[in-house]
Amino acid sequence: MKTILHRFYSDYLMPSRMGIYEALIEQARDAGYRQLSVRDFVNEPAGEGLRTLVHRHDIDSDLRTAAKMFAIEAKHGIKASYYFRLSTLDIGFMREIESYGSEASYHFEEVADFAKRHHIKDADVVRTRFPIIRAQFRQNLERIERALGRKLVTVASHGDFANRRLQVINNEILDDQAFRARCGIACEAYDAALLSRFDMYISDRPHPLYYHPMPPAAAFGRYRSICLLTHPVQWETNWRENTRCNVRRLIEGLAW
Repeated sequence: MKTILHRFYSDYLMPSRMGIYEALIEQARDAGYRQLSVRDFVNEPAGEGLRTLVHRHDIDSDLRTAAKMFAIEAKHGIKASYYFRLSTLDIGFMREIESYGSEASYHFEEVADFAKRHHIKDADVVRTRFPIIRAQFRQNLERIERALGRKLVTVASHGDFANRRLQVINNEILDDQAFRARCGIACEAYDAALLSRFDMYISDRPHPLYYHPMPPAAAFGRYRSICLLTHPVQWETNWRENTRCNVRRLIEGLAW
């Protein structure tokens, strides 16, 4: 019951946390952190030794709040990465992000989508379909690139309830290095080589936790290189969008 109440509060009652997000950016600036996108961080030499905060936004839902976060970042002149699912693609917004100098790219989930669409609940069976799934991933990637008018060089795997049940993560399709090279992907956001460059990796969480493993403010000054993963849904309630996502999740679960 407590979990349900927390979820209801997060989805429909929680006050906006945009002020907290702006304060976080200011605290990082005052503590001497550069604030970069994943792409900019990947493109610079490792071991720079400078205090760095990498902003990664996974746009699972709620474009409205994502746009508010972007406006705050632009106000303070910092950069971030925004990863969009097929269900949240907004090419106009993505072009605006890129024109500013931040990164807009793909939050992919072809493995989960394929499993749900074909009612597959066996991990081994899903893996035998990887050639087909990779072809779908490349097709989707290239379609986004054509619409956006630029090459996408970093991508981020989405975590779906189907992945958790199957114990198969979406980024397994990028374990094939030859395929990755054909797609022109320099980095996936969960690559071990990328994660090893961070001294602390923080992800936002729903109410009442908000962060894991610690609040960003507690990490500033203690860790040189930090990655902060955020999701717009954790920062402001959007009852219409949250209701749509909850209904969709219920329907997908029943259909699968």
